Amino acid sequence: MASFPPRLHVLLARSADYGVILRRGPSKSVCAIGWNRRRDTFQVGQWLRGRIYERRSDLSPDGKYLIYFAHNGRMHTPTKGSWTAISHAPYLKAIVLLGKGGDCWHGGGFFTGPRKYLLNNGYGHFELRNSKEVTRDMEYRPIGYYGGECPGVYYLRLQRDGWVLKEELKRPRRDIFEKQLPHGWVLRKIAHCQSGAPPGKGCYWDEHELERDGQLVDGSKWEWADVDGRRLVYAEGGALYAASLSRGKSFEAEQLADFSDLKFEAIAAPY
Repeated sequence: MASFPPRLHVLLARSADYGVILRRGPSKSVCAIGWNRRRDTFQVGQWLRGRIYERRSDLSPDGKYLIYFAHNGRMHTPTKGSWTAISHAPYLKAIVLLGKGGDCWHGGGFFTGPRKYLLNNGYGHFELRNSKEVTRDMEYRPIGYYGGECPGVYYLRLQRDGWVLKEELKRPRRDIFEKQLPHGWVLRKIAHCQSGAPPGKGCYWDEHELERDGQLVDGSKWEWADVDGRRLVYAEGGALYAASLSRGKSFEAEQLADFSDLKFEAIAAPY
């Protein structure tokens, strides 16, 4: 059986130099890693034996809270095997815990403000734990509807964070987003939604390309990419990279960290 590097998906705080990396690998293990983007230092938060749906997850604007949707199939537990949680980043221990009953329809959400969140609630949450630290936003009206699964949260989060939906293609479905970067560069995200995806990919996966004045940088192996200040940051092959975007046509990236060798360990949250 072929082996693949861990998959990385990154959530960036909008108002703070902080991020959370969701590292998946093996397929039923995921780790949340804190990223100090000012110093480019990293802190392993907690591991989960199960699946976190990173495209239904989000980080609060100040980087303090993480909302995520998870599944482990353990029907004998209070969540009945799937749940939406809010935690103190980069940990996974829930301060808000909403059971989902084992299914993966809907779930997760995103932050509409520093302490307010939209719950992707089209199909059956039940409250197990709540907190006064955060409040569910009952008034927010999304700019569009993209279904109850991953695009239903992910596409709203992308557009909130400055991505522009440029084109929607079918057979197979590909939704193309663009973001303007410094010095005239354009970052393009091709979000795939398909069954029968290439080996090592799920039904939802991304690839990228970077363009300026006809110069095209191939980002087909970048599984996640975004802009961090005046630099491009992206994930490939289990590692995180950064590249300065100059006025010239050069593109040189440096590796910030390689998370390939991380192994599961039980870590207690400090709260």
